[in-house]
Amino acid sequence: MKTSIFKNSVVASFLVCTTISSCSESGQVENVQSSEVVVKPTNFIIIFADDLGYGDLSSFGHPTIRTPNLDRMASEGQKWTNFYVGASVCTPSRAALLTGRLPIRNGMTSRINRVLFPDSKNGLPQTEVTLAEQMKKAGYATAAIGKWHLGHKEEYLPTSHGFDYYYGIPYSNDMDNVIPFRSAGGYFSFWKSEERKDIKTFNVPLMRNTEIIERPANQHTITRRYTEETISFIKANKEKPFFVYLAHNLPHVPLFVSEKFEGTSPRGIYGDVVEEIDFYIGKILDALDENDLTKNTLVVFTSDNGPWLIMNQEGGSAGLLRNGKGSTWEGGMREPTIFWAPGSIKPGIVTDLGSTMDLFTTFSNLIGAPVPDDREMDGVDLGPTLFEGKPSPRNNMFYYRGDWLYAVRVGNYKAHFRTQEPYGPDVVEHETPLLYDLNIDPSEQYDLAHEHPEIIEQIREVVEAHNEKMVKGPDMLKDREGNSSQ
Repeated sequence: MKTSIFKNSVVASFLVCTTISSCSESGQVENVQSSEVVVKPTNFIIIFADDLGYGDLSSFGHPTIRTPNLDRMASEGQKWTNFYVGASVCTPSRAALLTGRLPIRNGMTSRINRVLFPDSKNGLPQTEVTLAEQMKKAGYATAAIGKWHLGHKEEYLPTSHGFDYYYGIPYSNDMDNVIPFRSAGGYFSFWKSEERKDIKTFNVPLMRNTEIIERPANQHTITRRYTEETISFIKANKEKPFFVYLAHNLPHVPLFVSEKFEGTSPRGIYGDVVEEIDFYIGKILDALDENDLTKNTLVVFTSDNGPWLIMNQEGGSAGLLRNGKGSTWEGGMREPTIFWAPGSIKPGIVTDLGSTMDLFTTFSNLIGAPVPDDREMDGVDLGPTLFEGKPSPRNNMFYYRGDWLYAVRVGNYKAHFRTQEPYGPDVVEHETPLLYDLNIDPSEQYDLAHEHPEIIEQIREVVEAHNEKMVKGPDMLKDREGNSSQ
């Protein structure tokens, strides 16, 4: 008898009760607390870390990095253990979140050696509809704070893509001075030098709206200042609905931390950085409480891609997942994710699939903004899972690297049609795809291809249907070749 991976065999059933109930079967929310009245949130904050690994939070298993505020959010909200980004490097991942679309559809793809440099000609196309533009349609005040990396020219900055206000660094925090990289013998050799510890080495600009206000940006204080800007925006707009996209440029290298947190983590400077981010997330939660906004605000925390493993101790950890940033193994695209909205979200652990692309559809439906119907969208509405404890409507994920489809997950199973090391030149084409049951084997160690050829055929059918609808956008990143970060 054929094994079907398309039907969800578990039907979620939640009893109305006043005590804590627990569901352990796949497709349900564990440790769900019933609530008498569910008030849907009207304000939204997305906190997006940079290069944070699946295993870098204490609530996701790290033994020495202490993240009490994120742990609190995970306890009071929902911790999603199968949540994905749209790509395993910075630019396409950010495009996927803000547009609800796979980056291959709008040309914001990236290979390891081809990224949006400071002298790139292009950026996110104006034809794309961003989540901020959706919010604006519904009367929201919108702010982008932190790393952008979707084009540094004025026509591509956040203020040209639906954000009322922008404060941050327009690309990665290591990107505006290639001279030391060359003098040190290449980008990765540079990270053994002392120059990496000096903010002047990088010369990155800090911007407010379209103007540079500081150069080089003092990255020792950047986490605190991003938080202060976020809190100021919240206070200024507390009488109206608001949307904040807070994209930290850390813990992407170079790692910088304030004097208060320097040397305080057992994990070294990487732990210092993550713990400082966690501390200031706590300040944002405090501000929501002080302004009576906790009950009507949804806060989502996740990361843009997996850990930059090649950075050794200055990179993060993917925990039990295989590989990291730049790869289409689980460690590159499955991220630690938390949804927090006391009074509306049913607390628990969600093992169903979700993606940053789903935020576009979910938020749009919550605010009553129609999802664009003139283009192929890749997000689904997670609202029923978040607020009613129902199974997630997402059943698949497509793992792209650049403009090539490397792997596909459908249900529990993931097939790798091609594999490649993050910084290796050789692509391995698999005549018989590698097959893993991610529920049983999240580390992708045990190939089941020869045991389940019927599942591979079912996944091939999903790929065929996907390819039939795929219209690739122009590659916006062909204007610059080079070696740098993502």
